[in-house]
Amino acid sequence: EEGYRVLGVGEAIFEGKDYPQKQQDFIFDFKGLVAFYDPPKENIETVFRQFNEAGIKVKIVTGDNTKTTLAIARQVGFADGDSSLEGKAIMQKSDEELVGLVEEKSLFSRMFPEAKVRIVDALKKRNEIVAMTGDGVNDGPALKAAHIGIAMGQKGTEIAKQAASLILVEDDLSKMVDAIAMGRRIYSNLKKAIRYIISIHIPIILMVFIPLALGWIYPNIFTPVHVILFELIMGPTCSIIYENEPMEANTMINRPRQFTTTFFNWRELTTSIIQGVMITMGTLFAYQYAVQNGADELQTRAMVFSTMISANIFLTLVNRSFYYSILTTLRYRNNLVLLIIGVTIIISAALLYIKPLTDFFEMESLNAGQLLICIASGFVFTTWFELVKWWKRRRTKMVVNS
Repeated sequence: EEGYRVLGVGEAIFEGKDYPQKQQDFIFDFKGLVAFYDPPKENIETVFRQFNEAGIKVKIVTGDNTKTTLAIARQVGFADGDSSLEGKAIMQKSDEELVGLVEEKSLFSRMFPEAKVRIVDALKKRNEIVAMTGDGVNDGPALKAAHIGIAMGQKGTEIAKQAASLILVEDDLSKMVDAIAMGRRIYSNLKKAIRYIISIHIPIILMVFIPLALGWIYPNIFTPVHVILFELIMGPTCSIIYENEPMEANTMINRPRQFTTTFFNWRELTTSIIQGVMITMGTLFAYQYAVQNGADELQTRAMVFSTMISANIFLTLVNRSFYYSILTTLRYRNNLVLLIIGVTIIISAALLYIKPLTDFFEMESLNAGQLLICIASGFVFTTWFELVKWWKRRRTKMVVNS
């Protein structure tokens, strides 16, 4: 009842060679009891709390005695640790009953390999993503059956290690929390990069198509040379900046994705498309502003180009988070943001104000007023999304307070 493992010790003295068929048929002389205590790791309560905050359900599946299991669960502050289900009871349940039972129960004791596998299979039937940790020979089948089998590197048997997908070198479950955080960060940054690519390519495509399709005065506002230039400027943004973005504060309190969830949902894809359309509106505004003020083709192209570059910079900053404000993300530690944006500004300035480059790309230098119009257009038609993020934070706060 205090979490000790207790073994009885007995001695049998036998003479002759006619041994009994079963070990239990020997006549033992009881010698005493040996109590073993394997204290829980000091950080295990914190680990369970972090799993719970991340929306990860923890089940204790062990071969230990029921009383020992309940005592250990109480010591580590394990939630739902008031009752336990034993392996024999598991094997008596039908598959349908077990599917419902594994959702209700979190403690399983006196478990053997077949029962552990049934637990894993029942969770998988609920469309749960199952990670199983273990170190013994008896854990091998369940480690193999789980989506992610995790073996202990120091205490784990070779069979457990061979059956597992991952091995914890230091036998420290807190490393699993770190691994989950790293995986979520990579997944989030990958989505940011792809959503940026979708948004920024829409205005490029539409600015090539719309003036030509509508028969505007300057139909070829962008040539293939300009499109290649945009790609050279935008490539490092998605491959360098977003790749090195730090983990956001709410990463480990978000719920896990469903097993059937696609990489993009319709809401995310629609948001990226709307962002691209809004940037297109900004560039079209710059185009029409230039034309209405008597600009020639070269100067109009320069204004549209500058608006695109401005929108690209602000989109990069806005999309660093789809939840937190740009004022928050500016404090993120990612030195490459300033580097890439600085290089982008220098290249753009060179194209606008160094005569050979300006002539080669068929543009004209802009005055301060024209440049301000371009920067303002890029700013307004990208930072509108900050209002959407503000609404998300407000709605989340209302839900939490309620």
